[in-house]
Amino acid sequence: MRNFNPLFDRILLKKMIPFILFLLVGSNMLCGQKSVSIYFGSNDPKVQFAADELKSVLATIKCEVQLADLQQADIVFLTSSNLGKTGEKGRLFSNPGFQLKPEGFYIQKERNGKIGVIGADEAGVMYGALELAEQIKLSGIKGVENTQQNPYMEVRGTKFNIPLDVRTPSYTDCSAVAQFNIPVVWEFDFWKDYIDNLARNRYNLISLWSLHPFPSMVRVPEYPEVALNDVQRSTGKWKEYYDRNGWGFDNPEIVSNTEVVKKITIDEKIVFWQKVMKYAKDRNVRFYIVTWNIFVNGTDGKYGITDKIDNPVTQDYMRKTVKQMFLTYPDLAGIGLTTGENMPNLTSAQKEDWAFKTFGLGILDAAREYPDRQFTLVHRQHQSGAQEIAKTFAPVTENKNVEFLFSFKYSQAHTLSSTRQVLHQKYVGDIKGMKTLWTLRNDDNYYFRWGAPDFVREFIQNIPMEVTKGFYYGSDQYVWGRDFLALEPGNPRQIENEKHWYHWMLWGRLGFDPSLGNDRLVRLIEHHFPGVDGKVLFEAWQEASMIYPKTTGFHWGALDFQWYIEACKSAPVYSNTKSGFHDVNRFISLPPHPGTGYQSIPEYVKMVISKEKSAKVSPLDISLQIHKHSDGALQLADQLKAGKNRELSNTLEDIRSMAWLGKYYACKIHGATALALYRETGDKKYQAEAVDQLTKALDFWVKYHRNAMKQYKNPLWTNRVGYVDWVELTGEVKKDIEVAKELYSKTVPN
Repeated sequence: MRNFNPLFDRILLKKMIPFILFLLVGSNMLCGQKSVSIYFGSNDPKVQFAADELKSVLATIKCEVQLADLQQADIVFLTSSNLGKTGEKGRLFSNPGFQLKPEGFYIQKERNGKIGVIGADEAGVMYGALELAEQIKLSGIKGVENTQQNPYMEVRGTKFNIPLDVRTPSYTDCSAVAQFNIPVVWEFDFWKDYIDNLARNRYNLISLWSLHPFPSMVRVPEYPEVALNDVQRSTGKWKEYYDRNGWGFDNPEIVSNTEVVKKITIDEKIVFWQKVMKYAKDRNVRFYIVTWNIFVNGTDGKYGITDKIDNPVTQDYMRKTVKQMFLTYPDLAGIGLTTGENMPNLTSAQKEDWAFKTFGLGILDAAREYPDRQFTLVHRQHQSGAQEIAKTFAPVTENKNVEFLFSFKYSQAHTLSSTRQVLHQKYVGDIKGMKTLWTLRNDDNYYFRWGAPDFVREFIQNIPMEVTKGFYYGSDQYVWGRDFLALEPGNPRQIENEKHWYHWMLWGRLGFDPSLGNDRLVRLIEHHFPGVDGKVLFEAWQEASMIYPKTTGFHWGALDFQWYIEACKSAPVYSNTKSGFHDVNRFISLPPHPGTGYQSIPEYVKMVISKEKSAKVSPLDISLQIHKHSDGALQLADQLKAGKNRELSNTLEDIRSMAWLGKYYACKIHGATALALYRETGDKKYQAEAVDQLTKALDFWVKYHRNAMKQYKNPLWTNRVGYVDWVELTGEVKKDIEVAKELYSKTVPN
């Protein structure tokens, strides 16, 4: 025992006071005290939204939230500009040496247990607080780690083809999902949940796409009779297919037979959308309205408005409408257009001249009216030329109040195809340093809960950042409103980005931070499904989901009407079959995606016959890879028990459905390869191999659709590949076997 020395002990105690305080405060804070004090630092709605998320998480661990001042609070929310106002002597948090960009943040945890959420702006504080809430949710307060994040992609948006009304259709309206969702898009509760989910997943843009939305959204003073009251839906008999250019959506069988699904005046509609856009802005989510071009659906010929490019009334109407949209909606951030579908037989110069005189001058009119407001004009580079666009829209690009962005279909209609896309390469050279919003189309996965983070991460990191503003992710053949496919839905039906929570989370979160690791995703899965082995489910999910890019990467129908993997179908014009089914012959003839490095079946056959070698991945290797993904998914899914967790049960069945679909395609690719070898060589062993593989494919197709139909409606009517009927298509699958059995009469050289 040491001798007592009062002077020494006083000195020692003085030195230890900070450490003792750290233990008292830190242990209280980090080990689950009954209350946590917070300083919000801002009344901004974005910060309040995240604060509510944090409070909700703290409530789950029985931790009461109290308000406190800046110096006394356990958790502090501050923008970096306000942090600097505390001065060096009053500095609360050490400097991590991290340069914040807009929407960026860092979380700093001091030795005394105090936690700071420092954002570049209120949006950064919001994202930082959401990150803090997630860390506490997964690891408790004790597990909070110093974190620094800036957004990787500046814009992370969704593409939403919006079915406003039969009179003002979207490009997707000729489909069952759109007709179901017409009343849904007029529900504020839908948008509230949809926007909250986007904000949590770091999305900051919603783009609403419609042929001509204006009569359903705005009253133009010079053309007041164009504005539409009420919301209508067609009760007429629809055809299976409509023109891919958007023509005929106002045919008599559609617009002459209608029902009112919501009684609402145009003024009430305006109030509704003002409320939706304000709610989104309060979550750091902006709205863009994106149209095609000279469509005038809903105007009904009033005032002499037509879809003729040389009609001066139409030009004046469109220009004033664009301006009025911005005047009516103070929180509308941007508007977009396309010079394409309804401008047949015109040069790029003619198209762009019309576009500038309407959309270009309209947004410049709005900018003059509100010189302190920022506007965005998005011009899709589609059926036109980037250089012609840039030249014609120079007055817009030179206006300091207007941001001009290009938009381009980065992966055509199938983002779930290859992490390496090549279509954009010439385009990047044409735009001369101007920024682009990439359209990332998912016209592959509608039914099943998809989730392959390794694919998403690599895809995003391969996008050329030197010309990138960001992306919007969505579909042209599906409406991501409320789920209408489930056989046993909730009431109300679940919104799609809740059902497909993992899929939508991956594109948003990895778009913000592609370094987000799989370990975090495993823990999020475990939190979402309490008691599940997250690593096993993570692996099963990824294995099943990789069937999409492996198959579509090999069998590349670039556009939505050219291929839909969940039905092995396209529009008949592209399948070379009456039904639209892609038979074994189409699997031989259709080449792979050019960015995959996959070898086509004809290339492989030629290589085998000539006994040459190739660095490309062969069709048989692709078949084996798909088998491996499918088998892995099935084996891992069988290790998991859902118990009474209905969502987990549905997720596991989705994984199994995707896996059985993968087994079908693996056998079909193998069978098609063997059939092509038989046709070139005449060797009967290849024919027998083809028949065997295609017979197995039939068995897996039946397993696929029987499993899927335990949960989902069949058939489904889509707007680009028509009716999808898994049972009826089984007859087409059987025909492949008969095709393989046919005697092939090609003369084989000696």
